[in-house]
Amino acid sequence: MALTSEEKKQIVNQFKLSELDTGSSRVQAALLTARIEGLQDHFKANKQDNHSRRGLLKMVSKRRKLLDHLRKTDIDQYRELIKILGLRK
Repeated sequence: MALTSEEKKQIVNQFKLSELDTGSSRVQAALLTARIEGLQDHFKANKQDNHSRRGLLKMVSKRRKLLDHLRKTDIDQYRELIKILGLRK
């Protein structure tokens, strides 16, 4: 399900690096993670929804690209973000 504007503001405030930061790799990856997690209940109920699954895979791919970019540019922020979001075991 889509995020409300209030939820987006909370995520942006939690992950922003400066006062005007709303579109850094950190923030975008966090927003995508929240959207991906929100779709889990939908896929539990609708196992054969392949059209939405394609959108999910696109979101996962975009998040992976953002995280790869962050890992190349600032490894410390990457590790911190992975730890906060709980993406790696």
